[in-house]
Amino acid sequence: MRIVDLSLCLEAGIASDPPGMRPEIIYRDHASGAEEFAAMFPGLRPEDLPEGQGAAIERLQVTTHNGTHLDAPWHFHSTMNKGERAWTIDEIPLEWCIGAGVKLDFRHLPDGSVTTAADIETELARIDYDLQPFDIVLVNTRAAEAYGSPGYLDAGCGMGREATLYLLQRGIRVCGTDAWSWDAPFSATARRFAETRDASLIWEGHKAGMEIGYCHLEKLTNLDKLPSFGFRVSCLPVKIKAGSAGWTRAVAFLDDDS
Repeated sequence: MRIVDLSLCLEAGIASDPPGMRPEIIYRDHASGAEEFAAMFPGLRPEDLPEGQGAAIERLQVTTHNGTHLDAPWHFHSTMNKGERAWTIDEIPLEWCIGAGVKLDFRHLPDGSVTTAADIETELARIDYDLQPFDIVLVNTRAAEAYGSPGYLDAGCGMGREATLYLLQRGIRVCGTDAWSWDAPFSATARRFAETRDASLIWEGHKAGMEIGYCHLEKLTNLDKLPSFGFRVSCLPVKIKAGSAGWTRAVAFLDDDS
């Protein structure tokens, strides 16, 4: 068995999210850890510890949507399945998060474009695959190549309402993308909204969860290292009470000969 890491490092100081939403990480080294130990053990001096070192730790200021994460239906809307209260990340069935993987290669589609059901059907025909309920569908856009650069937030195609419902109506409950968002980049959507004044275009893929509850992964990586199918995915989320998302160390499992 071979494991492909589909998760990005949680990293500060790069263009991973819009300004004001980026993670902050304070690194505390072993010398600082020795001072903390000394404060917790009366009479202990930092130099009493081996080589004067205590524990290294990190203090983070993050949102649940920084780094590679799994969005819960609650993130998309307060209801799902046409009126049921939307599930939060701690309520997601874990069975959804481990399953057969399918990769759709949409790197040829322009940045900012909205993928349709026809695009999915064309790609499934190309790879000769029939979707099965609870497959985990991963969308390979061009966004991963731009991660950390100023153009990342504008990179990749998005999954529109029609495309998302196409997957959900076939029993898909977890899907994912290497882009910042499951939907088209906000910059492209803003242009469409300015032209049409049609608010239904905003977050249209996310809002498909109002009809059928589902989860999606955002900010995946290494999708180019996967075959079109014949692998398994694990994307168990961190269990955050009433959370709209949870970070995940998403991985793919491949046979050695794949």
